[in-house]
Amino acid sequence: MYKNKIWLSAPHMGGNELKYIQEAFDSNWIAPVGSNIDCFEKDLEAYLGSHHVAVLNSGTAAIHLGLILLGVQAGDIVICQTMTFSASAYPILYLGATPVFIDSEPETWNLCPIALEEAIIDTIAKGSPPKAILTVHLYGVPYKVDEIRAVADKYSIPILEDSAEALGSSYKGQKCGTFGDVAVFSFNGSKIITTSGGGAIVTPSEALKEKAVFLATQAKDIAPHYQHSEIGYNYRMSNICAGIGRGQMEVLDDHIGLRRSIHEFYTESFAAIEGVTVFKVPNANYFSNYWLSTILINPLETNGITRETLRLALEEKNIESRPLWKPMHLQPVFCNYPYYGNHIAETLFNNGLCLPSGSNMTTGDCNRIKSVILQLFVK
Repeated sequence: MYKNKIWLSAPHMGGNELKYIQEAFDSNWIAPVGSNIDCFEKDLEAYLGSHHVAVLNSGTAAIHLGLILLGVQAGDIVICQTMTFSASAYPILYLGATPVFIDSEPETWNLCPIALEEAIIDTIAKGSPPKAILTVHLYGVPYKVDEIRAVADKYSIPILEDSAEALGSSYKGQKCGTFGDVAVFSFNGSKIITTSGGGAIVTPSEALKEKAVFLATQAKDIAPHYQHSEIGYNYRMSNICAGIGRGQMEVLDDHIGLRRSIHEFYTESFAAIEGVTVFKVPNANYFSNYWLSTILINPLETNGITRETLRLALEEKNIESRPLWKPMHLQPVFCNYPYYGNHIAETLFNNGLCLPSGSNMTTGDCNRIKSVILQLFVK
C-alpha cells in the first residue's frame, strides 16, 4: 500500500491566503464582517462580469436562501434535478416544500428538458404549479441552458441555478452562475477553489443581494436594539474564510487549467480502451472547468470489468475514486417523492466513476493512476 493517498479532489492553496488571513487578525475583524468579505465579493462579481454576490458559510445555506428569495414556502412544489448531491435538495425540505425529481439527459447528464416539461404539465394539472426549478451544472459541465430557460419561461417558473461545481465553466461565453434568477456557488474543501467551508449566492440585482445579506445576518431590523420582523439565519461567511477566498481567486484560472489538463490525461489514457467513455462537453458552446473527471464503463465491452472493479483496484493502491452521485429519487430520504424520466440517471450511477482530479496532482500521481488502468484493462 502506498503511504501517500491520492485524493479525489484535495484543497490546493495558492500561497497568498495567509496574507489575507493575517490582515483579518491584524485588524481584529474575525467575525462575519470585514474587508475580506467585501473584497472577495467584488472579486467574484468582477469574475462573473455581471450580477451581485453575497458570500455565505456554505453552498447549502445559499440554496436555502435562494429558495426563500424565490418565494418558496411550505406546501410548494420545487422541481429538482435528481442527479446531484443531496445538499441541492435538502433545503427544499427545510422549507416544508415538496421536491419533484427530474431525470438526466445523456449529453450533459443534467436536467432533461423533456422530462421537466412533462413534470410541469402534470403538476399544473393536479393544481400545484411548481414554484421554482433547481438545476445543476454537474461536475462542472453546464446544463442545457437555452432549453431549460425556454421551458421555465413558457410556464413563468424561476430558476435556481446550482453552480456549486461550476465556477469557471461557461455556456456560449457566459459564465455559469449568471443564468438563473438566483444562483449559488460552493467553496468547500473539494471544490475548484475553497474557503475551507463556504458558499455564495448570486443575484441579478443589488436589492436581492441586500435581502440575502439581511436574512443571512439574523434579519436584524434597523433599530438601536435587536428587533426582528422576519425569520433570519446565521449564514454569513467569516472574514477569515473570505481571506482564504481572496487568495484562492488569484489562482482560480490556473486551477481550471490544471483540472482541464487532468481531464485530457484521462481522455488519452482511456482512448484505446473499449467500453470506457470519458465524460466531456457535447460541443463548443460548452466550456467546463472539469471539476471532476468522470467515466462510464460498459461491462459488456470490457470483459466484465465494472466501475466497481476499477474503484477497488484504485483503492488497493491508496487512490480515491467514487461512484457518480446516487440519484436523489433513489435515496431513502427522498424515495417517496415524485420522479419523472426514463432512468438515465440510474444507468449513469450504475456505470459511472469519478476519478482523482485535483489541481495539485503530480506527474507521479498520474503515472500511478495510469499503471492501475493499464494493469486492469490491458493484459
